[in-house]
Amino acid sequence: MQGGLLALAAAGWSPPARPASAPAPEVLVHNLWDVSVPYDAALAWQRAQHAERIAALQGAATAAATPPPSPPPGALLLLQHPPVLTLGRSSSLDHVHASAPFELVRTERGGEVTYHGPGQLVAYPILDLRAYEQDVRWYMGALEEVAIRTCNSLGVRDARRADGLTGVWVGRSKVCAMGVRISRWVTMHGLALNVCPQLDHFEHIVACGIADRTVTSVSQLLRGAAGGAAGADRLAASAERAARTEQARAAESQLLEAAQAALLAHFADVFGAALVHAAPAESGLLPPSAERLQSVGLR
Repeated sequence: MQGGLLALAAAGWSPPARPASAPAPEVLVHNLWDVSVPYDAALAWQRAQHAERIAALQGAATAAATPPPSPPPGALLLLQHPPVLTLGRSSSLDHVHASAPFELVRTERGGEVTYHGPGQLVAYPILDLRAYEQDVRWYMGALEEVAIRTCNSLGVRDARRADGLTGVWVGRSKVCAMGVRISRWVTMHGLALNVCPQLDHFEHIVACGIADRTVTSVSQLLRGAAGGAAGADRLAASAERAARTEQARAAESQLLEAAQAALLAHFADVFGAALVHAAPAESGLLPPSAERLQSVGLR
């Protein structure tokens, strides 16, 4: 998720400038971290949530009521996807290899092609930035801050921003990709944190359109092996996957569970938001359109 956001790459982040007496904005959390949600279903959910908030803003602007009705709270959807490649609104197909075996979806977000799949924790905030900072750079910096703090909480201490690039990096390897759409200051799309995905799936694309950098994961970094698999490393990675035991899968699930808890805590801190947890069924994204990964493993 890169492309046109290069010019907006955040140099850092600072807390939202909000009066101390102002209440924290509420964000309704739909936490489906252990659910595999088809990309098209999650995209439709985002579009509906985004449209609802835009309509509320338009209604408030024209309402005769004084004071105007309160807008709906923000929303945050946390989930995983089955393997899929997504393109930004101006992404080039040149960055997708002809042999790519995954579904390809073009979206309205900024940035280049990226991969989503099991083991990757994806967060989609639907926020009215009027309650935070009406600044695209601030928002990107805030998302980066959430990801950096989450990596730190999981034991990856050297996660950081890279000059002129969006996302979160360890050395020259990206551990968290970002791509957003902001319309009338309401956000959609978001971030994708590589917790323990199959990194060889990224070999079907030039990730985020950056050919001279690699992709990594929290799991790989904790094993002390930053960088993408290549050559003999790919063979070793394949052998490792073939020999993966239920105990190893349980460890991955535990790492994902720790990642989602850390991400939510840091999201609340960075955005100064009050998180309200919705019942899982409230999202409308549970079976039959979704599959719980806890019961079937991550692969």
